[in-house]
Amino acid sequence: MAMLQVNYHSKALQREVIFNALIPLDTMEIPGKPTVNQRPMKALYLLHGYSGGVTDWISFSKIRELSDKFHVAVFMPAGENHFYIDDEDRRALYGEYVGNELVKYTRELFPLSHNKEDTFIGGFSMGGYGAIRNGLKYAGNFGRIIALSSAIITYNIQNASTDYDDGIADYKYLKSVFGDLTQLQGSGKDPEALLRNLKKTDTRIPEIYLACGTEDFLLDVNHKFRDFLKSEHVEHTYLESPGGHTWDFWNEYIEKGLMWAIK
Repeated sequence: MAMLQVNYHSKALQREVIFNALIPLDTMEIPGKPTVNQRPMKALYLLHGYSGGVTDWISFSKIRELSDKFHVAVFMPAGENHFYIDDEDRRALYGEYVGNELVKYTRELFPLSHNKEDTFIGGFSMGGYGAIRNGLKYAGNFGRIIALSSAIITYNIQNASTDYDDGIADYKYLKSVFGDLTQLQGSGKDPEALLRNLKKTDTRIPEIYLACGTEDFLLDVNHKFRDFLKSEHVEHTYLESPGGHTWDFWNEYIEKGLMWAIK
């Protein structure tokens, strides 16, 4: 198992960026057991939550163990509280970075499968939203989406007033990230609009895995998105169980989600 920190100049973000990578190439050979076919590898682009960073998944979860166990390369970029969407005014295209550029760059750097069915995007909270948004936006790159406790706050902030403040984010911050909130619904930052567009263009929709704890403060928006998928007759997996917005829950369901993805 190689654990790397990679620095490179991102065209999408117009600057040098850092991402962490887990590359399970050096698999130990056990006498009497078949050798693991090492190439090409499946890949998971794994996004952190609000106020987090590139070390979160490695520091607080068992993702290194899972990468080795399932022989999946894992790439962990930084979202910098920007919800993994594009900021055209600053020319900081976070969505393009995680949804397209990073996939292409890592495929050049490592022995990865170029098959979308072997390419997954996942995350929790803000990263769950980022996985849904960019998994749908760049459906040509990803075969499966793993979204845990997803912060699909687009449901709550559409047309928010200037005094909006939910204790985590206020109007000024949300406007700086999502732009004009009166134009949010139906835009490229709205997961429902992105999915409907895929259906209109007869584009294959990535398989979707959703999980949320019953004590999670984001349970309501996860229910809304689940119900939307049902109404659109989009096949998906939705699971919930006792748990809050915690690493205990994400640790349990990243393993379940990864097992679901590799099938």
